[in-house]
Amino acid sequence: MAPGQPSSLQMPSFLHGSYASVQQKTRKEGLWCAEQYQKDGTFPAPLRLVEVPPGEVVVAHGVADFQRERPAWRLYMMSNVMNGLSEDMEGQDAFVARDAYEAFFRETAWGALYFAIDSDAPRSAELMALRLRAVLRFWETLQSVRYLFKTLGALLTLEELMLAARDWAMDAWCPEEGASVRMRLETATERMARATREDSIEAVLRQLPRVLTFARDLKHQQVLADPAFQRERLATLDPRTFERVSGACTSDLLGQVYAWDRQLGKQ
Repeated sequence: MAPGQPSSLQMPSFLHGSYASVQQKTRKEGLWCAEQYQKDGTFPAPLRLVEVPPGEVVVAHGVADFQRERPAWRLYMMSNVMNGLSEDMEGQDAFVARDAYEAFFRETAWGALYFAIDSDAPRSAELMALRLRAVLRFWETLQSVRYLFKTLGALLTLEELMLAARDWAMDAWCPEEGASVRMRLETATERMARATREDSIEAVLRQLPRVLTFARDLKHQQVLADPAFQRERLATLDPRTFERVSGACTSDLLGQVYAWDRQLGKQ
C-alpha cells in the first residue's frame, strides 16, 4: 500500500442512501461543482467522506441495482454528478469541465474506480492508461469491499470486477495468460501509456476477431474479417477517430466496424 493511503475505502456521503436520495444528492453535487468551477476553475472536495466497512457492498453498475429503496453505496451514480456538472454549461466548456473533474477526482480511490469502469467515457489508449494506473495506485484500498456489477446478486472482488469491466484491455494489451489480473493490468497500462500508433493498430487487430462475434446483420462480413482490410482501414483513420478507438475497447471497435460496413455499401 502506498504511504498515506487508508486501509479501507472512503466514499462521499452523497453516494450512500436509497436510489431516490442518492439521485437527488448527486445532482446537487454536480451543480455545486459546476458553480465553483465557473467561478475559479476548481472543484470543492466532498463535504463528508464516510469509511466503508470491510466487506461492504458497493453497487458499481445500474443493472445490478434492483433494491432501490434499500440504502446502499451507489458508485455508478457518479454519472449523475457528471450530468449535473454539465447542466449549466454548453459546448466545449462542458467537456473541458468534465475532463478537469475526472483528473481531479482520479486522485481518490472512489473516483479512480468510477472512471476506470465507466462504460460511457472515452477509452483512448492514453486516457485508459491514466485511469488504470489510478486504480492500481489504490488497489489495496479498493480490495477491502465487494462489488455488484452487471450480474444480479453476484458479489465480486476487485479482481473479478476489473476482469468483468476491462477484460478487453487485458486481451488487447496483455494477451499473455497465466498472470494475475493485477499484473496483467499493470502490463497493459504500461503498454498503453507508451503506445505508438502502430502499437495501437496491433492491439486493435488482436481484438477485432472478438468484436466481430458481437456484430449482427453485417452486409460485408467476409471483407470486414480480412486482417489486410482491417489494417488498411485503421491506417487511414483520421487522428481524432483513431484516438477514439486506440484503446481497443470492444464497444468502440464495434461502432467502427459498423461504420466500415456502411462505407462498403456506398462503394
